[in-house]
Amino acid sequence: MFDNLRADFKANLGHRKLERGWWRVLLRLETPAIICYRYSHWVVNLKIPVVRQLLTIPALILQRFVQIFLGIFISPEAEIGPGLVIHTPFAVNIAPVKIGANCTVQSGVLIGSGVRSVGDNVYFGAGCKIIGDGKIGNNVVVVANSVVLTDVPDDTTIMGVPARIKLRGGRPRKFAWRSGDSVNTTGQPGTSAPPDQNSKSRS
Repeated sequence: MFDNLRADFKANLGHRKLERGWWRVLLRLETPAIICYRYSHWVVNLKIPVVRQLLTIPALILQRFVQIFLGIFISPEAEIGPGLVIHTPFAVNIAPVKIGANCTVQSGVLIGSGVRSVGDNVYFGAGCKIIGDGKIGNNVVVVANSVVLTDVPDDTTIMGVPARIKLRGGRPRKFAWRSGDSVNTTGQPGTSAPPDQNSKSRS
């Protein structure tokens, strides 16, 4: 549990440049949902009878708190690898599904119980739905608001309702949070716009 949590926190550190340090990651809205899942999953798989029942009580309380106030439900029976990132909270529902490492989930994502498995390095865009008995491969990007009903091969970007458009390559372009003054008219962070060469001639 602690190894997976450490990997989750490390993955979350790379997503928001304004939230440096472990303590700032702990203050994020999405972090309690990740801690709740890791703890509940550990309790569900605990083999000590009496201790398991006692630890289930705080797990259920924490789970209900996360559902009510954050709108996030991750089934304790789900098998999720290290590096889980919930990029934005609210309306996230993950059923008992086996998911690989380095999974990124945005708001409004539904991964139904019929899904056979999800591979490594999968990016779920906001509002996408994964339903049916499909299998998601490795290095897959599911574009926002897509509805996936079938299998998705490795290294693919898929989109549509239902999702039928499949593009080669599954590396999402992640936009880390940054301050507004770090982006200028050139669109590049940390650099200034080149001076107008014609302004000197006009002056």
